Amino acid sequence: MPISLLRRVTTRRDLLLRTSPVVAFPSHRHSFFHSTSKMAGDPPAPAAAAPAPDAPAAKKNDKKEKAKAEKAAKFAAKQQMKQQAQQAAPTSQPTPKAKAPTPSLPPYKDETPAGEKKVIQPFDHPYFSAYNPSAVESAWYAWWEKSGFFRPETHGSSEVGTYVIPLPPPNVTGALHCGHALANSLQDTLIRWHRMRGFVTLWLPGCDHAGISTQSVVEKMLWKKEKKTRLDLGREQFTKLVWDWKDEYHQRINNAQRLMGGSMDWSREAFTMDANLSAATMETFCRLHDEGLIYRSDRLVNWCTHLNTALSNLEVENKEINGRTLLDVPGYDKKVEFGVLTYFKYPIDGSNETLEVATTRPETMLGDSGIAVNPEDTRYTHLVGKFARHPFTDRLLPIVADTYVDKEFGTGAVKLTPAHDFNDYQLGQRHGLEFINILNDDGTLNENAGKFKGQKRFDARYTVVEELTKLGLFTKKESNPMKVPLCEKSKDVIEPYMKPQWWVQMREMADEGLKAVDDGRITISPESAKKSYRHWMSNIQDWCISRQLWWGHQIPAYRVIFEGDGGLETKDSVWVVGRTEEEAQSKAQAKYGSDKPFRLERDPDCLDTWFSSGLWPFATLGWPRTDSEDFKRFFPTTTLESGWDILTFWMARMIMLSLKLTGEIPFSEIYCHSLVRDSEGRKMSKSLGNVVDPLDIINGIELEALHKKLLVGNLKEDEIARATKYQKTAFPQGIPECGADALRFTLLSYTTGGGDINFDIQVMAAYRRFCNKIYQASKYVLGKLPADFVPEPLNTSALSVPERWILHRLNQAIQGVNDSLEAREFSRATKLSYQFFYDQLCDVFIENSKSLLQDGSAEEQKSVQQTLYHILHVSMRLLHPFLPFLTEEIYQRLPRKADDAVSVMLAPYPTSDSSLDFAAEAEDYEVGLKCAAGVRSLASDYNIRANGLGFIKASTAESFSKVSAQLADIKTLSGKGIADVKVLGPETDEASLPSGCAVYVVSAEIVVLLQVGTQIKDVGAEIKKLTTKLQKTTVAITKQQELLGREGFEKVSDTVQTAEKQKLVDLQSAKENYERTLEEFSKMKL
Repeated sequence: MPISLLRRVTTRRDLLLRTSPVVAFPSHRHSFFHSTSKMAGDPPAPAAAAPAPDAPAAKKNDKKEKAKAEKAAKFAAKQQMKQQAQQAAPTSQPTPKAKAPTPSLPPYKDETPAGEKKVIQPFDHPYFSAYNPSAVESAWYAWWEKSGFFRPETHGSSEVGTYVIPLPPPNVTGALHCGHALANSLQDTLIRWHRMRGFVTLWLPGCDHAGISTQSVVEKMLWKKEKKTRLDLGREQFTKLVWDWKDEYHQRINNAQRLMGGSMDWSREAFTMDANLSAATMETFCRLHDEGLIYRSDRLVNWCTHLNTALSNLEVENKEINGRTLLDVPGYDKKVEFGVLTYFKYPIDGSNETLEVATTRPETMLGDSGIAVNPEDTRYTHLVGKFARHPFTDRLLPIVADTYVDKEFGTGAVKLTPAHDFNDYQLGQRHGLEFINILNDDGTLNENAGKFKGQKRFDARYTVVEELTKLGLFTKKESNPMKVPLCEKSKDVIEPYMKPQWWVQMREMADEGLKAVDDGRITISPESAKKSYRHWMSNIQDWCISRQLWWGHQIPAYRVIFEGDGGLETKDSVWVVGRTEEEAQSKAQAKYGSDKPFRLERDPDCLDTWFSSGLWPFATLGWPRTDSEDFKRFFPTTTLESGWDILTFWMARMIMLSLKLTGEIPFSEIYCHSLVRDSEGRKMSKSLGNVVDPLDIINGIELEALHKKLLVGNLKEDEIARATKYQKTAFPQGIPECGADALRFTLLSYTTGGGDINFDIQVMAAYRRFCNKIYQASKYVLGKLPADFVPEPLNTSALSVPERWILHRLNQAIQGVNDSLEAREFSRATKLSYQFFYDQLCDVFIENSKSLLQDGSAEEQKSVQQTLYHILHVSMRLLHPFLPFLTEEIYQRLPRKADDAVSVMLAPYPTSDSSLDFAAEAEDYEVGLKCAAGVRSLASDYNIRANGLGFIKASTAESFSKVSAQLADIKTLSGKGIADVKVLGPETDEASLPSGCAVYVVSAEIVVLLQVGTQIKDVGAEIKKLTTKLQKTTVAITKQQELLGREGFEKVSDTVQTAEKQKLVDLQSAKENYERTLEEFSKMKL
């Protein structure tokens, strides 16, 4: 079957993988021209996954195709294991004596003094004879950092431009995960690319204190180790414990980012609770309060009884259930019932009537203060204005009419609990109902619950129904679909709860934030993220910023308590704010000092973590000191890159606060990357065991060590068991050492701007082999340069056709990669760089260079050496943003040019060179490549391993001339199994063509033939086999044509469309090959 210039499909698995537009991992395949020399490492697969179709009509097909690809991957893995087992099994055949296994080397220890330029070891060094990630990646980062290469003061020109990325600060709650690794890879790629292009670059690192998450983790640790709570320690001692914990984990996070190769300016590292950011946070609160944008209000909040704090809407997950469901709730031994409508009756005061209501939360009836019906519901018209009597508290509940009520839901009568339901809260305000709080902060019932006081809320769910039953008021229960609000951190069921809190008015700031995007000052990509931003900002609500925590920025608000007051907060309490306690005291004295003696009591609550994080891009540069050099030079920043899941949590708030506080946008570009999920598409969770530490990918880890890591955290026994089971399935052999470069390249290749990423560890192996290919190819090139080699400018007039072809291809790759990075098409950038280096340089030109270096004249050999050097030098610069360590290692081994930079990261990034555009020569050369590809494909199909004889039939004078000119190269690239290749011109008619040949159609003018008659023992059986292949290919063509013509296909990404159209071309070519070969074999039968 025919193949494209850059790829040959020869296995069933390859065919299966190529049917899917959503394959998110590279396939193993035979290299196009696989090198037989030592430089040929394991061939990886083509880079870059195609993005999933984004049209609604294609989603169903998307899933099916994805399933096919996953099934194919499993099939291939099984086949590989089967082959390995067969190879390992003893046989009766005599076998050569096996070589003794090479002893494994101990972990590599670099001899370079810390921070000094790496001591380069020769290629025959035990750790450098083959690609070894730990050896290659050692020492470089410390040298880069110590040399100041990451600092904006050491490079770039302000005339070119300034490029600044504020690193989204990871939470200081432990190890980094693959989501962090993806973000760091994307951001470092952009930073290194801009740095090499001459920009003054700054990537500003830091950590977030992560109030709720950090306090929760430390509290769990404290209980697990000492069986103590924070209340046992007190605020001061507990906060000190968290600081100690933070210092330890902070360094772990920074070290992990260094190992990933992140070129951040560590001299400017920030922390959301350091002195400058704390001052900025206090300044923001006081300034917004003084402008009336921050206010205190006793209103409903999302309350987590487990963490004892309020949460914003963004920190609440709504779990959908289809009906009656038992859920685990923190603090309860038994599962709790949800998804049930409980029906019961209220007696109508002064009559024998009752009014039936239905609720999914029967325990809240203890706080009911009214009942609502629809004014158009004739069943209840006569009851409007009357009262129902509460059976447990004897409270009278007014019956009101409101169009909000759905007549068809439940009984059409709605019990109202204004203090514990967001919808009821609105109705309660509208009808002047009483707001009755029945809960304590810990979720137990208070005195307003009467005889149920002290019960836990979900225990009361059952006891209330029992008591209603005793009174004859319970009617029935029925299953009901619903959403259960859960705390994102603790998974506790959220309780709407009345609590005095600090709030921020958002409408005005949101309008300004929308304008900044609408007028183009800020761009947001992909488009789906922009739509989410607009929707959230258009429907924004005021923001509750109080959190009942000890770890974080304590709110700078002080309640003024006058002498003789009870000390408890009331609706009449007065407050003052101050950046310091002294400022607050001064304000209070000026305002209330003449009245009567008072004292100040600071609000014990902390600010929402996102409040201080919202100041990140400008507070890290010195704000509110607007005269600081960094603020003047680097603000506004340039790019904010992060996951789409915190677009509203964080990015939108940064925009609003920056516009309000500085009058400037915080950055001009937002790029939202996809979320990283496990290989099964599940969200990564410690309790599932599917969270992968990037360091375990970089360094490798055994399965037993993975299991042990589960015991270090706060997982429960059942969670540890579940996580252990998953690890055994996903990583049966542990995780092999892959290195940071392979991890980065893999994550970048996933980034299509489409859906979430299903991350599979097995993919990493293919890109580790790509790194090996680069290393071995570099070793080959350097080995072909004479000891006295001096780099010289290329003499374009002396270049051979193969040299012109590879230089032209390099030029195209350079242009394509630059264009892709400019468009933030990271997957395409890695694909283009991969295709050039692996498919074109290694598989074609290096293979061709062997004959040129062996048989060419002295002038030809010198030209090839200079070309190889030039390409390797440019390639290291081209690949550096993706593979920083490997490219530095090779760059430092290259013979030096006079103007070479001290480090590849400071060398100029390649740009296309018009003097190296050889389009016509490249087109001619590729004719020869296609012919060689045809010969190799047929030789593989018919197992021709020696003495093969090939023919190329050219039907026009022009095609004959092109093929004849490339004949030497075609012979070289056709493989060792081919003894000779002959060109047949247009004068050779059909009758004169050699018999017993398989056919490969290159074009309408060129056909490749390979004599295979001697390999075929049963022509009839071979014809039958080919006929079956032809029939299957014809069916596949029909299906592919249907796919391309399907409604909505035109809406999928260009990458997918191109891939699917190419599949059709390949299938049609295969069909023609089978038909022509059948014609030839039919002659043999005759």
